[in-house]
Amino acid sequence: MGKEAAYELSLLLNTPSSALGSCRYKLKDYEEDETDYKRILEIFQKYDVRYFFYNGGNDSMDTCNKISKYMQHVGYECRVMGVPKTIDNDLYGTDHCPGFPSAARYIISTCMELYLDARVYDTPMICIVEIMGRHAGWLAASAAAATYTGFGPDLIYLPETDFDVDNFIADVKEVYDDNNGKVFVAVSEGIHDKTGKLISEYGNETEMVDSFGHKQLGGLAQTLVSILKDHFPGTKIRGIEFSLLQRCASHAASQTDISESFEAGRVAVEYAVHGISDKMVGFRRKTDEDGNYKCEIKLIDLDACANTEKKVPLEWINAAGNGMRKPYIDYLLPLIQGDPKIPMQNGLPRFANLKKIKAKPPRKK
Repeated sequence: MGKEAAYELSLLLNTPSSALGSCRYKLKDYEEDETDYKRILEIFQKYDVRYFFYNGGNDSMDTCNKISKYMQHVGYECRVMGVPKTIDNDLYGTDHCPGFPSAARYIISTCMELYLDARVYDTPMICIVEIMGRHAGWLAASAAAATYTGFGPDLIYLPETDFDVDNFIADVKEVYDDNNGKVFVAVSEGIHDKTGKLISEYGNETEMVDSFGHKQLGGLAQTLVSILKDHFPGTKIRGIEFSLLQRCASHAASQTDISESFEAGRVAVEYAVHGISDKMVGFRRKTDEDGNYKCEIKLIDLDACANTEKKVPLEWINAAGNGMRKPYIDYLLPLIQGDPKIPMQNGLPRFANLKKIKAKPPRKK
């Protein structure tokens, strides 16, 4: 990174994080299989790596924790710090996660736009939007902020509660009758029935999984469209999947999110330099004397946050399980504030263009 031009590095603040690359690889416990760990140690020793920062969500914190514990096990001096980053907002111990507010802002603004587009004609229209969220519905819940403005979903369903198809049809019919055939639904991709079966699997059985054993999700919106077709003949029913757009739309980022993300990384380095290790940086929500939102940094043991999911509190979901209460809106709104000054070139965002120069082993003394 030190070989990159300073200006290109500064552009990372407004560039999708994928510019740095990523990975999906699950480490086994080193007591079970030490092969990967020996290779990691070999690389650390070759390049004299004494600080290791791992950026990501639940699975990443599990990896970070395993590497930290292994380095302690073999007696290799290396300070290991986890830096949170997940749009799912489901990391334990932190009020919220870097990346979530910006993804939520994209979802909110897009839902507001879709709301108007779906009502442009006088004919009936049911619009179903599928939003990321496997076990925790933080992102789908954010669509409620669009509803709060008067331009959002009528119904919102999260994986925190069981989804019942018959109740869903009844909910849609009620809104349909009250709104002259206009219905807007937001659903989290991980909604499931009372047996735990994913609704996206109804009529579409799949065993495709990623390297962490998570089933590949998607297609939920179209599944719900198929369910509703027999009950609303002649009505246009559209399914929309936000897919990757919600996690890479840096043009919709909130300045609050960018500033806090930068601070999380800065503080992780600062703590590590001062001898702290085996921790993850987290956020604590505070308010000042005037009641304004403030964010403070805290440290969380890697053991505590690895593979532990934080879900939307049930008291923030309405009794019918199809919408959000105001406490969730109060939680979300401070996080999506601020418009970043995005560097532009020819009317388009100027993203970082990294050379990605490979590191060389230090010279032997």
